[in-house]
Amino acid sequence: QVQLVESGGGLVQPGGSLRLSCAASGRTFSRSTMGWFRQAPGKEREFVAAIVWSGYNTYYSDSVKGRFTISRDNAKNTVYLQMNSLKPEDTAVYYCAADLRMYGGSWSNFGSWGQGTQVTVSS
Repeated sequence: QVQLVESGGGLVQPGGSLRLSCAASGRTFSRSTMGWFRQAPGKEREFVAAIVWSGYNTYYSDSVKGRFTISRDNAKNTVYLQMNSLKPEDTAVYYCAADLRMYGGSWSNFGSWGQGTQVTVSS
């Protein structure tokens, strides 16, 4: 089992930027598609971004495409989410996911979850 620890959340003004990190430990994660989900108050957890093990292919939800960038450093067992041009509707708890697969036309996590990091976009 992979253990995931997110960091980098916080309070930022609209239009600002944050970079989230997800550090993995335990079983090697280098062959897994990793990614991020988020959950806003009163809403279901939703897919944000995914990156395959090589880093060559990335996937984004329509709501963040062009503003967020996912990357990974397998040597450091870390996945990143660079978030630019943040909007109030990006406010949520962001969760790192260890083993994403496309299932039934949508991304699902078949591995571990991190504990989550709060991102609040407000003036």
